[in-house]
Amino acid sequence: MDIESAKGIAVTATTAELPVVVIGAGPAGLSAAAHLVDRGLEPLVLEAGPSAGTAVREWAHVRLFSRWAELVDPAAEKLLAPTGWARPDGAAYPTGGDWAEHYLRPLAGALGERVRYGATVTGVARAGRDRIVDADREAQPFAVQFTTADGREERVRARAVIDASGTWSTPSPAGASGLPALGEGTAADRIAYRVPDLRDPAVRARYAGRRVAVLGSGASAFTALAELAALAEAKDGAGTSTVWILRRGVSGSTFGGGEADQLPARGALGLAAKAAVEDGHAEAVTGFRTEAVERAADGGRLVLVAEDGRRLDPVDEVIVLTGFRPDLSYLSELRLALDERLQAPVELAPLIDPNVHSCGTVYPHGHRELSHPEQGVYLIGMKSYGRAPTFLALTGYEQARSVVAAIAGDTESADRVELTLPETGVCGGAGLYDQPEATPEQGGGGCCAAPATTLQISGAAPSGGC
Repeated sequence: MDIESAKGIAVTATTAELPVVVIGAGPAGLSAAAHLVDRGLEPLVLEAGPSAGTAVREWAHVRLFSRWAELVDPAAEKLLAPTGWARPDGAAYPTGGDWAEHYLRPLAGALGERVRYGATVTGVARAGRDRIVDADREAQPFAVQFTTADGREERVRARAVIDASGTWSTPSPAGASGLPALGEGTAADRIAYRVPDLRDPAVRARYAGRRVAVLGSGASAFTALAELAALAEAKDGAGTSTVWILRRGVSGSTFGGGEADQLPARGALGLAAKAAVEDGHAEAVTGFRTEAVERAADGGRLVLVAEDGRRLDPVDEVIVLTGFRPDLSYLSELRLALDERLQAPVELAPLIDPNVHSCGTVYPHGHRELSHPEQGVYLIGMKSYGRAPTFLALTGYEQARSVVAAIAGDTESADRVELTLPETGVCGGAGLYDQPEATPEQGGGGCCAAPATTLQISGAAPSGGC
């Protein structure tokens, strides 16, 4: 006998006993697991890394611009309460390391054996049905295939799948076309795709006294500019200089909302990046669309070449912070409705598309905007945004709450919006995303310029967003 749940998902007596597989033990994935437990559903969290928040730990040195008050999901706090967990000071701004150690690790601990580490998902499909087959499709459970840390292949069945794996593992390249710039691969020894941890002596030595190119115009780039400016002012950083490469021009909105931002720390980061430029620590090169990365005549340093033929003076290091993109390879047997530009769910894409609007504020959304033709599968968290920036942890928590309510059959709760997002203080007409110049008369607001205090970035992950 079929039990009908929200969105018309057919759940048979057999599939009702199956777990909901959650891919990723980061903030959104563990939030989804907590909501599932709260509703009496069994989660199975598959995490590729060795610990909860593996990706977050890779930017442990970066301070978030969301406060602890915005970084703890209520369902997670409910699950943690019996363990004696003490909620951190809500007004404090944690680092990524703090978030992972003092929230994600104990939350995963409270979930216990429901979280499996070293489990890399390699494929998701309907059991016994490839993406071509219609017959009896929705009555079949999902088959989730993964490899374990010791190389074994395993497969589990699930009543639903929530992919919260994020985008951290797939940074965008330097090339303006979306492809790696010519020579980018062979120059990998001098290119990084993350905000450097300048507290690490080896990393600090790599950049101290060097000429460094930073590509990107979001929060991660702002963080790098501020850190490199601080290094230039330090005793061991004399001679450090930065070339900030933007595909568009610099306008009043380039550095975000500043004091008008409802997240003060986010606004402060943009101001710190602006100070780095005004104080002479960073030279802005605008309208530069990278086509190639070449070795300089000395065989060591790199020369960046633009599509229009411009060649920059050689640099010692390049930091590419041009955003991230989702890994969709293991979802190829599912019927997903993704926007052709952003690779985000088609109903969500218009709300977050920087080609369309410049407001950093995104209307709260849930299971309806995140649903696909393949009923019972959802992409949440950073992955739901595809290639779009400006993601907040609060957004991921609300997505998790709504999606889990839908899976549980509580359509009323799933449809209810339970979130008010802070505004960036940056808003205009068309976003004019990636345009060389954007004047106020043209409505240039720059929804991708999302700031925060020195050394602080995303409430979810370093991504060029918020």
